[in-house]
Amino acid sequence: MHLMHILKPAALTVALGLSATSAFAQEVTLRFQHFVSPASANPTYFMQPWADTIEAQSNGRIKVELYPFMQLGGSAPSQFDLIRDGAIDGGWVIPGYQPNRFPEAEAMELPFMTTKSGEEASAAAWQFTQDYLMDDFADVHVIAAHMHGPGIVHKRGAPIETVEDFAGLKLRGPSRPATLLLEELGATPIGMPVPQFPEALSRGVVDGGVITWEMSPSLKLDELTDSHTDVAGNQALYNLYFIWAMNKDVYEGMPDDLRAIIDANSGMMASKWAGRAHDTGDVVGRDLMAAGGNTIAELSVEETTRIITIGTEVTDAWIAEMDAKGYDGAALVAAAQAAVTQNSAPAE
Repeated sequence: MHLMHILKPAALTVALGLSATSAFAQEVTLRFQHFVSPASANPTYFMQPWADTIEAQSNGRIKVELYPFMQLGGSAPSQFDLIRDGAIDGGWVIPGYQPNRFPEAEAMELPFMTTKSGEEASAAAWQFTQDYLMDDFADVHVIAAHMHGPGIVHKRGAPIETVEDFAGLKLRGPSRPATLLLEELGATPIGMPVPQFPEALSRGVVDGGVITWEMSPSLKLDELTDSHTDVAGNQALYNLYFIWAMNKDVYEGMPDDLRAIIDANSGMMASKWAGRAHDTGDVVGRDLMAAGGNTIAELSVEETTRIITIGTEVTDAWIAEMDAKGYDGAALVAAAQAAVTQNSAPAE
């Protein structure tokens, strides 16, 4: 009887058509958090498909739960520490939300560094990350590093037409390089994470700000602003660097076969996937802003050239600042530029 009692579970497993290995395989639930609407581009076109792919390839042994709007607690700037400390299993991080903590990453965010293709910029970001930033992020497991598409100036009232139009405007900026550029253009930059932007607009704390097309609908910028201005050419006014990362202990504690599934959906392919999500969302966002009756504008080549010159001055000042901190600023900029060139389609 004792022997039969031992054998019954195994016999039941066989009867159900399951192997002992699959029946008792370890199950893993990963809780990933981000700080934007689940309807915005990255969650829609990258995060959720990525989670679905992980679940499908693991035959359901890995479940990825996505929590928008910081539902698991903390703030957008605290994401890296939440992942590192195990408060969440993984999530979306903007290193620039903690100024001066990850200074080398700012090289990718300097004015006119990337093209307007999020996918191309993200491929460059992954390459640059591998060469320069893995030590900075050693406390977490980096799955992808990516950029968004072009940053656009969104504001109340008429669109920007000249450099002089920036004078006196209070504009939200997402990162230190972006706020440095806005300041040199004559605006009053106000750094803030994206979740705070709509309220700041509605209360008149800012006159506008810089952010992507794809984030515009979820932030209701068709209602809160009147005009949207891009620069001429194929280079982005500014860009923002992100990582998609996991808690290191959680990653290393997974069974080898499940960890391999994470690995198969990481690196360059995942980085380009994330960037491509922004490109898809940019088309949708721009069309929605236009459909709302807002003014869609592009600066002239002449005014864009003036801004590029100012952007070069910002980059030169950043290099000097990095040198003073003991980094080789010029080498970082050159490496970022090389990564962008190597991962960009030839200009037509």
